[in-house]
Formats: sequence, structure tokens, C-alpha cells
Amino acid sequence: MEAEVGTRTLVVLCPDWSVLASDPEPAAPVIVVRANRVVAASMAARAAGIEVGLKRRESQRRCPAVEVVEHDPGRDARAFEPVASSLDAITPGVEVTHPGTLAFATRGPSRYFGGDDSLAERVAWMVSGALGGRWPVRVGVADGALAALLAAQRAHREGRAAVVVPAGAGAAFLAPHPVSALLDTIEVPEVTDVWQRLGLRTLGHVAALPRGDVAARFGHPGVAGHRLASGLDLRPLAARRPAPDLAVSHELDPPVDRVDQAAFVAKALADRLHAGLGADGLACTQVLIEATTAHGEVLGRCWRHEGALTAGALADRVRWQLDGWLTGSVSSRPTAGVSRLTLVPVEVVAARGRQLGFWGGETLVDERIWRAVARLQGQLGAEAVTVPEVRGGRSPAERVVRIPVAAVDLTEARPATRLASVVEPWPGQVPAPAPATVLTEPAPVLVVDAQGEPVAVSGRSELSAPPAQITFAGRTPVAIAAWTGPWPVDERWWDPGRHRRRARFQVVDRQGAAHLLAVEAGRWWLEATYD
Repeated sequence: MEAEVGTRTLVVLCPDWSVLASDPEPAAPVIVVRANRVVAASMAARAAGIEVGLKRRESQRRCPAVEVVEHDPGRDARAFEPVASSLDAITPGVEVTHPGTLAFATRGPSRYFGGDDSLAERVAWMVSGALGGRWPVRVGVADGALAALLAAQRAHREGRAAVVVPAGAGAAFLAPHPVSALLDTIEVPEVTDVWQRLGLRTLGHVAALPRGDVAARFGHPGVAGHRLASGLDLRPLAARRPAPDLAVSHELDPPVDRVDQAAFVAKALADRLHAGLGADGLACTQVLIEATTAHGEVLGRCWRHEGALTAGALADRVRWQLDGWLTGSVSSRPTAGVSRLTLVPVEVVAARGRQLGFWGGETLVDERIWRAVARLQGQLGAEAVTVPEVRGGRSPAERVVRIPVAAVDLTEARPATRLASVVEPWPGQVPAPAPATVLTEPAPVLVVDAQGEPVAVSGRSELSAPPAQITFAGRTPVAIAAWTGPWPVDERWWDPGRHRRRARFQVVDRQGAAHLLAVEAGRWWLEATYD
């Protein structure tokens, strides 16, 4: 039996696309923020020390002149449409993963243009021309979408236009990359987090695991990550083309040329498509959006999502695409209003199911929750609405994280892999009960003994003296009535750059307040407070 290989794929990457979409001044330091975190930064901002992931306030401290722009997925998609359109002359199969990144299979185009290297060079030239040479364009070609994306990222780091991985070398190319690279393509952060904690630091380590064992231990998310780490596609190239009768369409009479008017039809179509696929036990991962104008023009664009597209995610992508078509440049704008809108599920997978209500079917409360979530996603963006998730860890801050609601099914029970990471023993973990208030950033405190000397903890977790008094910033000292601990933690001892040694204590002061304290390198910090 012939070994399975990933589809030869070309990925175009426009780094920090949200910055260019905000139309900044040339050479100006600009950052794009979402939830007070930097998600994109211009080259001038990066030169000032700003990196993706920094908080807004820290970014402004490093570069007081930086211009702050709020993240807007609709604006990014609208600005990215001319880039996708510029490659229609290469292939009709251009797929937009998200604004700033697109991909297509190279089998036909590569043969026509004389090989992968020639194709990559031509694509980089065409996209750069569509952007007027204002922004770097990187191209990666490899077996599988993940390898192609990482190849484009390598081209960006090395300042090259393109990186082409030889055919058959995708798995070897992926092997040295960290496991965190999977976060760029699949929405299973709990699996990658567990793998990292288990010592699987590279994709090569993950690919070396037997697939059957991965499936038995981590379920569907683990299999998806294992396939990608092995250089394969997320799903096998089996019968993935759905029947044509699954497509949905709507006639607009009179034709519309405004996005807000078409958005209502888009939402209804997305709901119809999602419901129709759900009735057949299917979920859509790639959708073709087609718009026919009153003059007979036919516009089409594919959007791909590595997870199953919800009705809200479908509606968002239709709205973004219509915005790009109807409000683009005059030369690329259709000559008449849209008279017909069609959604075609290009790729479908088996739906993983939903837990129904106690009496069968979803409850009215479930419907209200979903409507509220969809409304917030429409106003703030799909990734701005988050839900808490419990994970394994030692400190309270590590055990509860917030993830986009679009990445989870609110009606689905937690998978066994996620529960296992929570209940497995974590040496040094703070015992129950969990604190009610966890500080985003630990606050410095002073802990002294009965003689007023700072309390220290030795390398053997021995205290210099019992803690007797605690002082919070800006407050008078308070006597300690009771304390317990320490719970020492020696984390990431194998990594000199991230190695941390600290110990935690639970204390109750004379006023009846209970706190979780941590001492590290001789300094005490307040991490959380109990009710």
C-alpha cells in the first residue's frame, strides 16, 4: 500500500497584515491590539522593542509615539481581497485561511509554470505588485499546509521571498519545529499544552509516537495534531466533495450593492447551510462564497477553517467577503448589485455531535445563549468572545485560561484528554479550595518574622523564621494569624532561560482575610485571595 503524503501546497504569508490593513503612515510605529494585547506590529514598532503578545500599556511604555489600532477582522478581510484576486490568473482554487494568509494546491500551476521554484517566484512577484511593493510577501511550498506555512515563516525570518521544501521532505522539515507551531493551524491548545508538559518539545517527537496510541490517549484532537506533525493533511484525501444539493442560494430582488443589506441574507443562508449539513450529520470546513450580479458577473472565493465552521463563523466570512467585493477599489468592484448569493460546502467532515437537552432537543436557554454569543461575535469579532477553561497546572493562574468561544462547542462535554490533564497529579500544586480572586499580575508584598526581619526560604524549602506580619503596598502591616506551606516548585529545570524556583504559602491575617503568597529569589508576591 502506497504511503500517504501531504498535498503539495503553496502558502502566501503577508506578515502582520492587520497593520497594513489599517492604512498607516509610511515608517510609522503602529500596533494592532485585541483584548489589550498586541496581535500585529509594524517594522518600526518592532524596532522599538514591541513584540506580539505584549500588553498595550507595556507597548506604549517602550514606544510612546506608537499608534494603537483596534483589531477589526472585517477591515482585514476587505483589504485582503485584492491580494486573493491577484492570484485568480494562477489558479481558481485560492483558499483564504484568514486575512493575511492564503493557500492553494500546486499540482496544476506548478506544472504549467515550470516547477515549484518558478511558481513561488511568480506568486511572490504578483502579490507584491498587488500591494504596490509596500509590504513584504513571503511564500512557502511544501507537502502539507502546515509545512508550507512554516516554510513561509522561515522565509520571513531569513528575509527571503520564498522557501521551497523538496517533495517528500515535509516530515523532516517539520521535525525540529516546536510543538507550539500546531497552534497556528488547529484549535486544540489543550493537547499541545499537555504534550509540552510531557516533554514532547518538537513535532518530530510527536510524529514518532504510534498513531493508535495517540488516538487512544488524546482522541480526535491528538490524531489531528499527529497527522500535521507527520507532514500530512489534517484529514485524509478521501471522498471529501459533498453532493451539489447541499449548496444553498438566495435570489435578491432588487439587487443590492450595500454590505449591510446583503448581511441579512448572508446570515439566513449561513443558518440554512449549517442546519442542512447538521441534519445529514456533516460539518463544513471549506466553503465557496459565490455572488452573481445583475449584469451576469460571477464572483467566487473559498474560505477554509481547520475546525468545523459554525453558523456564526460562516456568516462572518460571507460578510467579510461581500465587504471586500462591494467596497473595494473601483477597478475591482462589480458593475452592478448582487442578485444571487450562493454558499457551496466544498469540503465537509462528519459532525462530532451535540448533547441534546434532558427532554430531547435544545432548551430555550441554549438558544438564547447561542444568539447572544453570535450577536457579540458579530459586534466584537469571532475571537473576542472567550470562555474560561480549566487545565492542569500548579498555580491558580495556570489552571484557568480563556479561549475563544469559536474554538469550543458550548454544548459538548469536556473530552477525556482535557479532564485527564486536570486530575493528574501536579507536584507542588496548591491544594483545594481554589482562590476566588486571582491577580492578573502578582503584587509585591513584604513578609517579616517576629523580629521584623524578612522571611527567607532556603533551597531545601526551610524557613528562616515563622512569618508573623504581612505588608501590602500602600497599607499598614497586618499580623498573620495562621499559615501553611511551603509548596516548592522547580519548573522547567531543563531550560536555563525559563527555569523558575519558587514556593507558595497560604496565610490568614488577623482581619480574617486569606491569601496565596509566593516567594521567588527572596521576594514575596501576592498571587490570589480567598473568600
